[in-house]
Formats: sequence, structure tokens, C-alpha cells
Amino acid sequence: MIISYFFKKKFLYGACFIALLIFAGFWLVYGNETYSVSAPYYNGIPGKQAVALCINVDWGEDYIPGMLQTLKQHDAKATFFLTGRWTEKFPDTARLIKKYDMEIGNHGLKHNSPNAMSYEENIADIKSAEQIFHEVLNIKTVLFAPPSGEIEEHVQKAATDAGYQIILWSVDTIDWQKPPKETIVSRVLDHVEDGSIILMHPTENTSAGLDEILKGLEEKGLKPIPVSEIIDK
Repeated sequence: MIISYFFKKKFLYGACFIALLIFAGFWLVYGNETYSVSAPYYNGIPGKQAVALCINVDWGEDYIPGMLQTLKQHDAKATFFLTGRWTEKFPDTARLIKKYDMEIGNHGLKHNSPNAMSYEENIADIKSAEQIFHEVLNIKTVLFAPPSGEIEEHVQKAATDAGYQIILWSVDTIDWQKPPKETIVSRVLDHVEDGSIILMHPTENTSAGLDEILKGLEEKGLKPIPVSEIIDK
């Protein structure tokens, strides 16, 4: 009876040990994936007295040359997140952005909903756009601005596994709704602070208000720099 008890106890300990090993293996394979996902950046790192202007582009090509000129006049940099289809359709304007030494990021292939796509479809979407940027601009993008700011967990996982940092925003001009120029300017200057990431698009009123925005940032002692620099520790 003692021997039987001993073997039962030994078997129980062995079973527990095996279960622990299985759990540890499961965590290493699956649990660790959670921690491998890069968190989106809503703000940059404060202390640099700087902001980042992030201009998402899937339309509005007519206003981009004027915006580039205004940025140059103020010695300001911006990050343009381009879609692949737009870059294919307007390669000369995309090259102009690069010529002005602006940072370029990935905004997906066709501005589809990332949340509605699977993990595999998201990776394919990002990589397809990346290939177009390589062919048209000879660059490798590493920053991803998900269309409509959609970032369900599988979207973040896909972007991370594709080698990207996810960029969102802390100040939104909501300029795609085409508000008056004065509204766009106030939405920036009333809410901006050191480290802000400012979302805008190439609209007529954004272009018209960009000079005033840049002057206001200068008065606040905030310099527009590429988003990669504002998130860099």
C-alpha cells in the first residue's frame, strides 16, 4: 500500500511537471506574441521642443507642391504617408516629395480597412505598397499609418511582423471634412504641445492655412521634424 501511494504521488508530480512544461511552451509560442507587438505612437518624446506633421495621402495631389514650398520656406519637415495606388498614379508628385527631402511612410496599398482584412491580408497590403515605393522612389519604408487609424490587434501584429512602427496622432485637424482654414489652424495651435503628432491631409484649406500653422508653431518654439526623429529616444 505504501508502494502504491508512492507511485501514485510520483505519477501526480510527473503529470503536474509535464503540464507545467506544456503551459510554458504555449506561453513562449503564443503568449510571447502579445509582447512582440509594437505599440502605436500617438505622441513623440517630449523635451525636444518639436512636433511632427503627418500628412496622409491618397488624394489631394494638386495641393502637395504648394505645401512643399511652404514647408521649405519655414525650413520645416513633414512625414508624408502615401498609399501605393496613389504613388503609382502620381509618381512625379511622389518623387517631388522625396526631392524636397520629406520623410515618406506607408499608408497601405489602396486605403482599405485594415480591421476588415485578415492578418495575412494586412501584411500583403503593406508589403505591396512597400514594393511600389521601392520601384518608384527607391526607398524602404519602415513607418506605417493605418488607414482611418484602425488598429485592432491583428493589424498591429501584422504591421509589427512586417517590420513597421505604427504611427497615429495626438492632434487631428479633421481637415478631410473640409472645414474653413481658420478652423484647421485653431485645431492645431490650440491643442499642440511639445511632442505632438499632428494629422493632416493635402486639402485646399490645409494648404492655405499651413503658413499660419508653421508661424504659430515657431512662436511657440516648436519645430516640425520627421516623425521618425520625434519618436526616437
